[in-house]
Amino acid sequence: MKMLKVVSTMLILLVIYILFSGEGITVSGSYRNVSPTQARKMIDRYQDLVVVDISGTYHMGHIPGSVNYYIGDGSLQEALPELDKNARYLIYYHNNATSKKAAEMFTSSGFRKVYRLEGNFSSWVEAGYETASL
Repeated sequence: MKMLKVVSTMLILLVIYILFSGEGITVSGSYRNVSPTQARKMIDRYQDLVVVDISGTYHMGHIPGSVNYYIGDGSLQEALPELDKNARYLIYYHNNATSKKAAEMFTSSGFRKVYRLEGNFSSWVEAGYETASL
């Protein structure tokens, strides 16, 4: 009986930890959604983070240092087999449905460290972070 209480308490603590850890990072499928603030911290912290803009309007504005694999013309699909599956990837677009689709493409292709920018590029801009254009 005492062992059951210990196990139950440990399970409860594990659930609490999972719910409240990660600095507000939410998990969706096997990728994680991150806020613009969290994305900025990740860019500063992880040298292996690859920021991926999947839009066709990259030339009009993007996160500095990001690469562009446009999902609409098949560029992303062509690039996936060539990318390092051990690196971290931050995906963004201009709408949720497409960025979620791209994040799912990464995870279903075997990538384990995939993040999606909540609110997409507009949330980055609204947070006042730097942008670049060609």
